[in-house]
Formats: sequence, structure tokens, C-alpha cells
Amino acid sequence: MPPPALQRLVVLLLWSLSAWSAFNSRALFWDGSAFLANILELGQVHDFYTARAHVDWVTQAPVLALAQLGVRDTWLLSMVYSATLFGLPTALYHLALARVRDDGLLLAIVVAVVATVYLPTSFFIVGEYNVAFAAATAAVATSLRPSGRPLGDALLALILGLLCVRSYEAMVYLGPLVAAILLWSARGAAPPVRLLLTIAALAFAAAAIVAGVTIVDYWDHPHFVKVRSMTLDFWQNLQFAIPVVGLVLCGLGALLRPAWLQGSGPLVVVGIAAAALALTPWYRLLHEHSILYPPSHYLARQAAGGLLAVLLGSLWIAVAWRDRPPRLLAVLRLPTVSRRAALAMTMLLVAAAVPDLVLTGLWSDYLGRMRALVDTREGAIRAADLPLLDWPDKLFAQDWSLPAMSALVSRTPGRAYVLVDKDYRSNPPFDPACGTLPRLEAYGWKK
Repeated sequence: MPPPALQRLVVLLLWSLSAWSAFNSRALFWDGSAFLANILELGQVHDFYTARAHVDWVTQAPVLALAQLGVRDTWLLSMVYSATLFGLPTALYHLALARVRDDGLLLAIVVAVVATVYLPTSFFIVGEYNVAFAAATAAVATSLRPSGRPLGDALLALILGLLCVRSYEAMVYLGPLVAAILLWSARGAAPPVRLLLTIAALAFAAAAIVAGVTIVDYWDHPHFVKVRSMTLDFWQNLQFAIPVVGLVLCGLGALLRPAWLQGSGPLVVVGIAAAALALTPWYRLLHEHSILYPPSHYLARQAAGGLLAVLLGSLWIAVAWRDRPPRLLAVLRLPTVSRRAALAMTMLLVAAAVPDLVLTGLWSDYLGRMRALVDTREGAIRAADLPLLDWPDKLFAQDWSLPAMSALVSRTPGRAYVLVDKDYRSNPPFDPACGTLPRLEAYGWKK
């Protein structure tokens, strides 16, 4: 299958997953329910964390606009919020894929980003890193496109740079990398394009500064201390760890013997990894602790950011190193090898869609049970009396966001709340406003 056909397949799969996730209101997972409840309750953007404010403004504006226009159906509003959170990174990855579709090697790298960085960490879609990672990928792909750097792409890079100024702490290392790539790609471009790319590079550099200052300011904050302590826990995310192992094995084989890439070895390795990834939803039948765990998407985001930096650097090297390239790069550029690489990464992406769909189905069932609960009870509902820690509800329950969740999915918000017996000090919400009991007067889940 030629690279353009693979690109169309990947794009179709991406948008299909995005639409299905939006229909099932996946934005309500964990922090998302508290964020949406605050947006509706206070009638303003929930941008308490200024270092990520630009992403919040963009992703929360549609649902806030609908609420101000009088929409009170929380089912519709939750779908719109989900559609925005999933649609923006999907659109950016679509753009990146479109820009590299005629080059098998570049397409393989961008598909690898989607399969190993985006899907394994996107159940926690409310995390601003989803947009930041996609924006960095789109900026690099558009600036390195084989067919040149038109003015429109340069303007887009500038817009993405401004978006990323306040996006996520990972920009402390992604920002300088993207800025360097933009400055390199500006060489020899027409003056207007060169000017826009230079300003875009400055924006990504500014994003690195904002991220760095934020890290310093919050270094001793209890929440960030806890986050740092979990950096190496990415292995708990099977959806991330399995494809990464496959990539590492292929990389080691290619480094030790570049000619290995010309055989069927890489397809075999990736095929085994893809099969192992597709089967992850059923590992718990063999071992009860070998489960797909949506909160582990949050745990793997830092490792995913590091992997993204490696893959974006690989994109740059693949385009820039034309004179006397090393044997490995020369082999990778062979048409048959690059097409096989694109096919292998597409196989990995298709496999990654399987656990994503399974988790979305379990999530939809969980929402249904929560709706039935709050619509048939009154007052405080003790979580201790519910099977929230049993399979599969334990995959989705978060203690301090349960009140917001129970209010959003209720036909009459404020009639019943699900509460956890805790002091709210051992695991407090990072924003005090997220721990309240939203009333959401005049709102209701109309499904």
C-alpha cells in the first residue's frame, strides 16, 4: 500500500475514534468532570493554572459559548466539550500526516507519534499535554514538509507557537527543539516566510521559558512532588509500554545491522507488538492485576513527552541529513524500506485502537450506572456503599471529582451526590474549586 493510502487510513481511524469518544462524553473522565462543572457553575473559563491557560481558553470556549447562549443540556455540553478536546489534537495530527504523506519514512515517524504518544495517553484527554504534543508535531511536520514551506504553513507555525506559550511543562524541552527546527527550516525561505518562522521559533522559545519558570515556582508544591515521584511509573500503562518495547527492539536491530531493515524482521517484531497490544483488554483473564488502567495514561505522559522529543528529532534528521548520511539512514530512505516502515507503524496504530475502543465501551457503561444511581436517589450517597472499587468501575472513579460527575450526569443536579468518606487532605484536588458540590441550577442530563 503506498504512503498516501496509509495516510488516509490513519486519518479515517483517528477521526472515527475522536467522534466515538466525543459521543461517549469521555472528557468527563477524572478532572474533566470537575472542570466542566466549574465552567457551567461559574460561567467562565476554568483557567486557574495560568501556565496552561492558552490551551484551556481554546478547548473550553465552545462549551462556554453554548452555555452562555442558554444551552442547559449537560449531555450535549459534555459531548461538545469532549469533541473540542479530542478534535483539536486530532486535527493537528491530521495536518501533520497530510504534510508528510508522500514520504514513507516521515509518514512512519508521524504515525508512530500517534500510536505511541497520543493514543496511549489520551484517555486523560483533559490534560493539556494532548494539545501541546499535537501542536509541536504539527509545527515540525509542516516546517519540514518535502514540498517546501508556503506562507500559510509559516503562519500556522506562528499560531501554534503562540498556543504553546502557555500549554504544558513539557515545552521546557520541546520548545527549544521545535524552535531550532523552525529556524533551520527558515534558511533560504522567502523573506515573509522566514520572518514568520523566526517569530514562531521565538514563541516556542518563550514557551520553554514559561514552562521552566513554572517548574521552578511549583517545584516544592505537594502535587508536583507527587508527580515527579511517579515519572518512572509509565510501565504501568500497557498501552504505552508494549509499543515502545517494539520500537526499541526495532531500533536496536537497525543500529546493530542496518541491512536487517530490508528483510521481514521489522514487520515480524512490530506484528508481535501489535498483537500483544491488541490483546491487552483480556490479560486480566489470566492475571487479575494485568489490566488496562485509564489513570495510567496520566502516569505515562512524561515518558511520552520524552519519546515525542526523540521522534521529532528523528523527523529533523531524516530531512536534514542529506549529504553522506550514515548507513542506517540511507537504508531507511530506500522506497521499499520506508513503505514497510509506514505499514508497520499503521499496524501498530490499528492495534492501539482496540484497547481504546474497549475502554470507551467500559466508560460508557460506567456513565450509565452513575446516571441511574443519581436519578433514583436523594441526598448524599456514600461511595463506600457502592461497588466503585470493583471491576470495572474502579478504572474510572476519582474520589474528589465524584461530586462533579454525579451532578453533571443527573437529570436534576443537586438532588443527589456521590461522596467519598475522606478528609480531603490526603488526596486534595489541586484546585480548591474542584472539590465543591456544584448545584448546576436549571441544568440537566437530557439523554
